[in-house]
Amino acid sequence: MKINIEGDFMTKLILTGVDGNLGAQAAADLLELAQIQDLVFCGYDQKNLDKYKSMGVAVRQTDFNNADGLAEKFQGGDVLALISMPFVGSKRQNAHKNVIDAAKEAGVKKIIYTSLVNADDPTNPSKEKIDHIYTENYIKDSGLDYIFLRNSQYAEAMITNYFTYVKTSGVLTNNQGAGKMAYISRKDCAKAVAYALLATDMHHQILNINGPELMTISDFIRIGNEQTGNNVSYQEVSDEENYAIFDAMGVPRTTDGQFKEGSEAPFSSEGMVTFGQAIREGKMAEHTDDFEKLTGSKPLTVAYMFAHNEDFQIGDRHSKDN
Repeated sequence: MKINIEGDFMTKLILTGVDGNLGAQAAADLLELAQIQDLVFCGYDQKNLDKYKSMGVAVRQTDFNNADGLAEKFQGGDVLALISMPFVGSKRQNAHKNVIDAAKEAGVKKIIYTSLVNADDPTNPSKEKIDHIYTENYIKDSGLDYIFLRNSQYAEAMITNYFTYVKTSGVLTNNQGAGKMAYISRKDCAKAVAYALLATDMHHQILNINGPELMTISDFIRIGNEQTGNNVSYQEVSDEENYAIFDAMGVPRTTDGQFKEGSEAPFSSEGMVTFGQAIREGKMAEHTDDFEKLTGSKPLTVAYMFAHNEDFQIGDRHSKDN
């Protein structure tokens, strides 16, 4: 897959979600790969956008929950990267619909969308995948060109989780069992967004953005212990027991709940538990070299991320949804 990143690249690229962790990293990658005059960055926080404006990037403040005037924000754009919103359910579906409708009205020709591995499998129990396949299908039905980036689980989420148990019981508990996942760094997922925006010769593509190898959570913990010198072990629990653990941590069941500031689990438990179930049932065991074909580089290993774990934490939740 040949990526056009020459200096005379004239396509106007719109990156949404630059307020968030993934979007901010994708923005940094784009600033290295593309010409500033070809970029438009969108986000909800004008203060955050001002940072990019001072660099010479065109910025536009957006609220995807409100369709009014949204098409005007995308005027002049050719390719738009829709980074999936962090809330789950009809609210996210509606926000994504607003973006796709506005992009089409504005004359955008192509959507890059950050989806989820195995999103189109009706037997996949992940609550998260429902919104992703809805969005994929809506983009297809819109007639727009697309690249869907079906990401594996962020390694950062489980590295942060690992250190939670280093500081507490030393026994990491979840419902993944012996299921396998090709953990990918969020930094690599962001790189994939940047390169997909620049991929002028890729059309109607579905790419699996996976880490370098499939592993169980026990394998993941073993690598963490080897790299950090800790001695965490793994204990499988049932889905209901996993919900109870998150309840005790103050994690809301859905994204409509109240999230604690600085939470080490900045996601809803419904999303995490059904994701763990999907892993346990083998629904997330996708492993391809699509990332390397897209970017020309190999994905970061779990061992490297644990060895540099201060740079690979999940971070704060950035949703400002109303």
